[in-house]
Amino acid sequence: MDVFEAIEKRHSYRGSYQDMDVPHPDLTRIVQAGLQAPSGKNEQTTTFVIVDDAALVGEIAAMPSANTAVQQAKAYIACVVDVRPPAVYEGHDFQIEDCAAAVENMLLAITALGYATVWIDGWLRVGGRAETVGRLLRLPEGKIVRILLPLGVPEEAWAQKEKKPFESRAWFNSYGG
Repeated sequence: MDVFEAIEKRHSYRGSYQDMDVPHPDLTRIVQAGLQAPSGKNEQTTTFVIVDDAALVGEIAAMPSANTAVQQAKAYIACVVDVRPPAVYEGHDFQIEDCAAAVENMLLAITALGYATVWIDGWLRVGGRAETVGRLLRLPEGKIVRILLPLGVPEEAWAQKEKKPFESRAWFNSYGG
């Protein structure tokens, strides 16, 4: 699958997964795609924990969530950042942007390999969930899970939601064309 087809097919999957493990080579390939993402000042601040141990997957899946993908994931990829990121350019840090770029690369790799996922962010921010997942993953002090990607082989076919037309969101040379 080429990159444009992966972009076209990528979607936020919140459904059930087939009872199939995600092999280590595929998980490695997906995270390698994230590691290849650009980062501010090439600081490469985002780190990852790949979760495929059945007991650990079960502990995360058992956390309260209305999202079927979180509850039934066969593996997770946790994107980890600093709680207090250091400034790398004139008083600014770029951890959120770096993490987001890495996640987008991984979303496309996940799609290209025939898996499905959903970007989990807000769920982590409430009820101390990011801290709970961080403890389960034995993160060092000062680190936090910013994004969690539950993944597996989708049981259902989902299409990407319709996007607004190009002309309503993009213009050449001036805003609004």
